[in-house]
Amino acid sequence: MTITITIDSDCVNHLDISPALKVIDPLLRENAIAFGTSLGSIASYEQQLHFDIQYGLELGDPRELSEIPELRLWFVRLDAKYPWLPFLLNWKSGELSRYAAMLVPHEFSAKQGIKYNPEALEIFLMHKVFTLSDWLKQQGLPSQSRLKSMAQILGYDLVDSFFEIFS
Repeated sequence: MTITITIDSDCVNHLDISPALKVIDPLLRENAIAFGTSLGSIASYEQQLHFDIQYGLELGDPRELSEIPELRLWFVRLDAKYPWLPFLLNWKSGELSRYAAMLVPHEFSAKQGIKYNPEALEIFLMHKVFTLSDWLKQQGLPSQSRLKSMAQILGYDLVDSFFEIFS
């Protein structure tokens, strides 16, 4: 089941994250009711979220969506509200990479595609690993394999001993 959040230019230009709130908050309420029964229902929404971004570019504007400052700011605001959001993103369809591109400085290359600023990507990844580790524990969900998979999508390998440091 794919869950879609549609955002348009008006939402972006007014930093209105209500389309995301309308989708994510009911999932959290449902999880709060179900928590304590097996793993809680939030797990059933893992990697199901997709963004339908309907942001109009002027004809001939060559920018990628992640190069539009207003759109990036909208995602920064969303990330501040839900710092654990990567758990819900559909990684297989590229949502995690696109989400990272909204939050991490990068450049586009015709030959190599997206090239993240390496230090910024490391900081982003470590922030998400720590945030998600704590959040997954609160949800009663195992975290290590999920976090290792997330890191791999972004080009990093986390070793088991890393998790022993902060467990």
